[in-house]
Amino acid sequence: MAPAAILIVDDDAPIRRMLTRTLEAEGHAVEAAADGGAALAAVERSVPDLVVVDVTMPGVDGLALSRRLRGKGLAVPILMLTARDAVADRVAGLDAGADDYLVKPFAAEELLARVRALLRRGREPEELLAFGDVLFDVRTRTARRGGRDLGLSAREADLLELLLLNARQVVRREVALERVWGSPGAASFNAVDRYVSYLRRKLGDPPLIETVRGAGFVLGR
Repeated sequence: MAPAAILIVDDDAPIRRMLTRTLEAEGHAVEAAADGGAALAAVERSVPDLVVVDVTMPGVDGLALSRRLRGKGLAVPILMLTARDAVADRVAGLDAGADDYLVKPFAAEELLARVRALLRRGREPEELLAFGDVLFDVRTRTARRGGRDLGLSAREADLLELLLLNARQVVRREVALERVWGSPGAASFNAVDRYVSYLRRKLGDPPLIETVRGAGFVLGR
């Protein structure tokens, strides 16, 4: 399983530290938030590959956070943690938008197994790709940033999709030519650079696409 960006949301500091250590030991990039409000702000900056959230928190609790994420149209997998093991509690969590439900106390091995399963599921092709405030509809080939339609050409849409599917990873120019233009010899590296420039202009500020000298481009860091 490739490393993933995981957001942990729990108001209990020792549990946040334990979850962070456990997941980082598996190679994942972990960001921790102490409440639902901070988690929403983190998701606005960058949509993670997985959210691990405690149900009971002051303010925006786990159920409300899940509803807010689903209300934004985000398909990010959500693993809900709770000490409540009644059937009604599990149903409430799933109805709020959670993909899985883990009752405390739990073994680290079970947590990691559920994380792996959710990441596999979350990386299946989705109709909607998201990164930060950018949303891309795979079916209609349209994209929005902060609610603003980007008006992409077909090739710009294909390039943005490639970058979104490989967010935080370097996409080499050769790969872009293969996936977007059809073959490495179909166009030049200059064509890739030109279309990346077009995308940057349409995406606006703050900039999202970084050039990696001698390698290619990366969406987010």
